[in-house]
Amino acid sequence: MVKQASLLFTIAAVAWSAGGDLDQARKLYQLTEFEQSIQLLRSIPDKDRDGAVWELMGKGYYGLGDYKKATEILEKAIALEPGNSDFHLWMGRAYGRRAETSSMITAPGFASKARQHFEKAAQLNPSNLEAQSDLFEYYLEAPGFLGGGQDKAAATAAQIAHINPAEGYWAQAKLSEKRKEYPSAEQQLRRAIEIAPQQIGRFIDLARLLTRQGRLQEADQSIARAEQIAPNSPKVVFAKADLLIKTKRNLDVARDLLKRYLSMGLTPEDPPRSQAEKLLKQLEG
Repeated sequence: MVKQASLLFTIAAVAWSAGGDLDQARKLYQLTEFEQSIQLLRSIPDKDRDGAVWELMGKGYYGLGDYKKATEILEKAIALEPGNSDFHLWMGRAYGRRAETSSMITAPGFASKARQHFEKAAQLNPSNLEAQSDLFEYYLEAPGFLGGGQDKAAATAAQIAHINPAEGYWAQAKLSEKRKEYPSAEQQLRRAIEIAPQQIGRFIDLARLLTRQGRLQEADQSIARAEQIAPNSPKVVFAKADLLIKTKRNLDVARDLLKRYLSMGLTPEDPPRSQAEKLLKQLEG
């Protein structure tokens, strides 16, 4: 009986240790401390690594820009839990980045794998908004020979609207802009803002749309609205700098904004630090 109790205690201690490391690794990941997060996950013995451990490790490599390693690691997560929608979503994202950063010879194959995993993620969980959104953007941007198409994008946009009406308007706006129906795109984004007025991302999207039409004053007003809602949001700070650079205005202000951005506490949902560093280098070069 004593031996059995001791064995149970040991098993519980190992499980607690693995779980504690995973929780800490998640915190590091959310702070964009990707290398430290991966190192901590690597310290968990192979036999104790479940799908969640492999997924987080894969996301860490994704954050570091090592998309090949990310796909290799995420394969292990999917092997353990093939029915997990989020695992396929992240595999699709990793293959998508591999397609964007590879040669013309290998890119189509990676793009097709990205589509397959996005479709699988959406099939496994039709209510997975992120999966539906990524699948929508793939259909919208990819050529037909890679499985893209506006008809597919429109059908996915309808599914997005069913899950989240505001995001549905965002998808319709993207589709309208792709069709060069700019008044409709603007109308859809303004509807999204009406439904979710605290969603700063829609104000940023509207500012970018207006900028592409040369309506700079209105674009600035949209960014100002986002600043009022979330004055310390890294997304807003980066977007404002990015739009100033694209329109070649107030570059000194843009430089200060990028420096401020790099000093902020970022999350994986914010634009990558490397992207801001690249823009800052261009300004200072």
